[in-house]
Amino acid sequence: MSFPRLLRSAAPPTAVSAGFLAMLIGVTSSVAVVFTAAKAAGATSAQLTSWVFALGVGIGVTCVSLSLRHRAPIVTAWSTPGAALLATGLHGVTMAQAVGAFLLSGVLIVVSGVTGWFERIMNRIPVPLASALLAGVLLQFGTELFTQMERDGLIAVPMFLAYLVGRRWFPRYAVVGALVAGVAATAWQGSWKLDGFELALAAPAFVRPEFSWQVLVGVGLPLFAVTMASQNLPGVAVLRNAGYTTPVSPLLTWTGAVNTVLAPFGCFGLNLAAITAAICSGETAHPDPRKRYVAGVWAGVFYLLVGLFGGTVGWLLTAMPPALVLGIAGIGLLGTIGSSLTSALVDERLREPAVVTLLATASGLTLFGIGSTFWGLLAGVVTLAVGDVARRSRRKAGEEPHRETAEEAKAR
Repeated sequence: MSFPRLLRSAAPPTAVSAGFLAMLIGVTSSVAVVFTAAKAAGATSAQLTSWVFALGVGIGVTCVSLSLRHRAPIVTAWSTPGAALLATGLHGVTMAQAVGAFLLSGVLIVVSGVTGWFERIMNRIPVPLASALLAGVLLQFGTELFTQMERDGLIAVPMFLAYLVGRRWFPRYAVVGALVAGVAATAWQGSWKLDGFELALAAPAFVRPEFSWQVLVGVGLPLFAVTMASQNLPGVAVLRNAGYTTPVSPLLTWTGAVNTVLAPFGCFGLNLAAITAAICSGETAHPDPRKRYVAGVWAGVFYLLVGLFGGTVGWLLTAMPPALVLGIAGIGLLGTIGSSLTSALVDERLREPAVVTLLATASGLTLFGIGSTFWGLLAGVVTLAVGDVARRSRRKAGEEPHRETAEEAKAR
């Protein structure tokens, strides 16, 4: 194979740009929450940089290894809800005790993967409900694109117009064109905050863990629950919605193991990504679903750079104008939102439960520290169960003839 062909195979522009967008959105959308969580535990400047190092390296290693192993765009991320929980739960907790809680959460994720209980639950969830869950998670990013047109139209509008032109003339690179237009618009406006730039490699800082049962119960267990319900659950939904049947248990085992190894350096929670995984698993990443795993690999490469350069990259990403980040996120997810809605509403019997799942997930409801993804899916499952009971009761009473569903016809 010639070098140009090898380069096109290993680094197709659409896959590289999808991987870069996944990293960009994943980091900029929540890095401030991570910094807040670290400071709540009294992190020093060196430890703060070490957190970025551990999280970046952990995500990079899992993205690259899992995408290559399963030939699917497996994208991981840090637990944003987990970071939010830590930001309020680590006050008065030492860094050593916090690391003990991180270790407990990582070990429990490994146990979830080894036992397979989480995968068994996910395999019983109907595809329309999983698609509705994904659409609900992504909906806010789609609407944020148009919200930014009101707040900062000189950035968001050119990006959207560039995307529309790209869809007409160069559809495979439409998202890349929108990103270029956004960077040009922000540079023209002078929106970048580049004061204090300094290039430096990150140095990991080891913290010996301490185990306090109060912290393990009050922080470690909730961190595990939030990571599984609010992050891994929609992450699996993304893969299923994109048509990938990758076994879930090995993914959990590997992410939990890497999380556990890097916990003493500040890796508080690794999980399957949802929003950024949707970017790498859609048509904009690669027209051939069998080759979209390359986007997952490139996402891992960019995350590794974030980890290796630690504080420098974190500072650079936080210097980016919010309108650019939010705008490109909305544009990059348009196709995935559309396909998710189509899958969610295709089955008439499951349409109402899917709509309930979509609305409850998009609402942002949070109860007991658990986000709307869990409650949205729970609401949809309950709606489905109640509807099935009602239909069976009507058929038994002779009030309603039985209509064969698509799933029943397929089984027959």
